[in-house]
Amino acid sequence: MDPVRNPYAPGAGQRPPELAGRDRELQQFEIVLERVARGRPERSMVLTGLRGVGKTVLLNTFKSMAMQRLWGTGKIEARPDQSIRRPVAAALHMAIRELAPRHRAPERIEEFLGVLKAFAMRDPAAAKGTSHWSPGIDVPASRGRADSGDLEIDLTELFVDAAGVATDLGVGIALFIDEMQDVQPPDVSALCAACHELSQNGGPLIVVGAGLPHLPSVLSASKSYSERLFRYARIDRLDRDAADLALIVPAEREDVEFTTEALDALYEAADGYPYFVQAYGKVAWDFALKSPITADDIKVSAPEAEEELAVGFFGSRYERATPAERDYMHAMAQLGDEPVLTADVAEALGRKPSSLSPARDSLIKKGLIYSAERGIIGFTVPHFGRFLRAQPL
Repeated sequence: MDPVRNPYAPGAGQRPPELAGRDRELQQFEIVLERVARGRPERSMVLTGLRGVGKTVLLNTFKSMAMQRLWGTGKIEARPDQSIRRPVAAALHMAIRELAPRHRAPERIEEFLGVLKAFAMRDPAAAKGTSHWSPGIDVPASRGRADSGDLEIDLTELFVDAAGVATDLGVGIALFIDEMQDVQPPDVSALCAACHELSQNGGPLIVVGAGLPHLPSVLSASKSYSERLFRYARIDRLDRDAADLALIVPAEREDVEFTTEALDALYEAADGYPYFVQAYGKVAWDFALKSPITADDIKVSAPEAEEELAVGFFGSRYERATPAERDYMHAMAQLGDEPVLTADVAEALGRKPSSLSPARDSLIKKGLIYSAERGIIGFTVPHFGRFLRAQPL
């Protein structure tokens, strides 16, 4: 089999050749776009799920859908050590740049850019003398709008003004936030408040976030009304039909087939997780001598795929943990692959739960585990427990 023609694409956020099993989410977002364009009230949207289920791929696909409708779009990736003020300003600057050439009133664009510049420069956390932020914005910063220094006030005013520009053109603006669980708590509160204001006045600006399974609890801890503010979509593994389509359709374009037994073996190995489907599919293609790809090809190639995952997908995360954190994760793994009680982990380690809080909290901050409910934790990466059980203690 020619490796140059290999269609499979395991990668972080890389769109697979066939986006299978996500029709429901795509239709939901299509409805959101249409309703906002018609001035109908609509909630912003949040995607949640484990690593490797394709949240970033969906986020990028949604962005492309919005751009096809001539919306203004911007995207950021949240970081736990960074305020969203300047990243959001940069993203909205990009969104307005997409809209500006079609706007008939240049002064309206300049007026908004002045507010945007004032918003970005008014960062109380910035070091003294570093407030000069001007990514190609030549207009002077406005005064008295989005520049109070209170992010909740400023972000609300900025969103309202941006939505006003979009309204002039009869389109919308979409701000996409990846790794949304890493937005700092005060910024989450500000973001929710701004979205709440938009939902009340019907402004055509939506926020589309993606994050780990505990993201809804992060949002609800910030604002009690957040469960009504966002449309939540839980992204999970693919069912058998969708996983088969993700493999079969790209192969058919290259005149290659899989036997039924090969598809059985691939589904058992990948367990329906999109990243794993691509990883095993790619290696199986490279190992197969000819079409159709058989179960024997899968048997021979699977160890290679598992080795690549052990180094790149699992190992890189494991290396980020300290010895104490690794002990904590090994104890979790011995209890099973599903989320476990923190009390059970403490018991397995022969320690008091309170003494393990630093290790647990650090692992959550590193994105290796999550806690969607009090006293329960789980791995953010599918099959991580199985990987850990194969590691020496």
